[in-house]
Amino acid sequence: MMLKILIILCLLWPATVLANPYKITVLATNISDYGGLGEWSFSAVFEGDVESVLFDTGFKSDTVLHNVLHLGVDLSQVEKVVLSHFHSDHTGGLLALREYFKPLNPNALTTAYVARGFFDQRTTLTGKRVGPGEFESAQEFKSAAEALGISFIEIASPTEIAPYLWLTGPVPRLVETYNGPKGLFVDGPNGQIEDVIMDDQSLGYLTDRGWLMTSGCGHSGLINTGTVLQSIKEEPVYSIVGGFHLWRAEQQTLDKTAEWLKKAGLELMMGGHCTGIAAAETIASKLRLPRSRISHAAVGSVITKDLNLIRSSIE
Repeated sequence: MMLKILIILCLLWPATVLANPYKITVLATNISDYGGLGEWSFSAVFEGDVESVLFDTGFKSDTVLHNVLHLGVDLSQVEKVVLSHFHSDHTGGLLALREYFKPLNPNALTTAYVARGFFDQRTTLTGKRVGPGEFESAQEFKSAAEALGISFIEIASPTEIAPYLWLTGPVPRLVETYNGPKGLFVDGPNGQIEDVIMDDQSLGYLTDRGWLMTSGCGHSGLINTGTVLQSIKEEPVYSIVGGFHLWRAEQQTLDKTAEWLKKAGLELMMGGHCTGIAAAETIASKLRLPRSRISHAAVGSVITKDLNLIRSSIE
């Protein structure tokens, strides 16, 4: 009997040790602390004792690199990178980061997770090609990354990429249809169709209080994305972090989003990048979140392992 109890305790022990293993630090967004670089982009690192993951890489090639050196964040031991979608303001720093940290660790930033459709070639109405990072060609971006030793893993459905960290893969558009800019096109079965960024994916962090959902821009829609996470495991959406493209949202959209988040159990919000300060304040007000539980994100802002906010700059 005692042996059975010991076996059960051993099986439960890793879950106890690993509960909330990640500290989250914002590395790029619109607002910066003193000495950092702010820009229209997003990046954050999930730092764990066992494994760490970089989420998005900023816009300009040197922004995240400057900010990690400024903040004293070491990415040399981070091997996994999530690219939320192909847009340059989320993919622009990948190659420069790999080049810098490669001499420190040959495996640094070598595995990049993208959702299905990431490498589809986008074009404008006039035929101008638009690709990830500074590249016009999606395949040229891929080749340049591979030449630096980066391998891409394409995600087609919800996938766990590290302990407690899940990628949604492409998100079904069940409630919101598309949340983002227009004007780009991709090849469809019968010719060119409007690009609605079907490669948009988010990262779900399963904490002891529920899901912490991180999005780069949330082009799939916040409600749709949260629904995918809850299909993986039916837990509250306790926190949202990153960009959710609500800066131009109509009041009806904000009301609907706030209503869903209230039902989902939101208690902590760090909306940066394209979320919009007014939109975030509207949602926080409707949910009656205390000031201690809402952040507009700045370079250097942190969510601690015990899910508290450490603010940076004026945010």
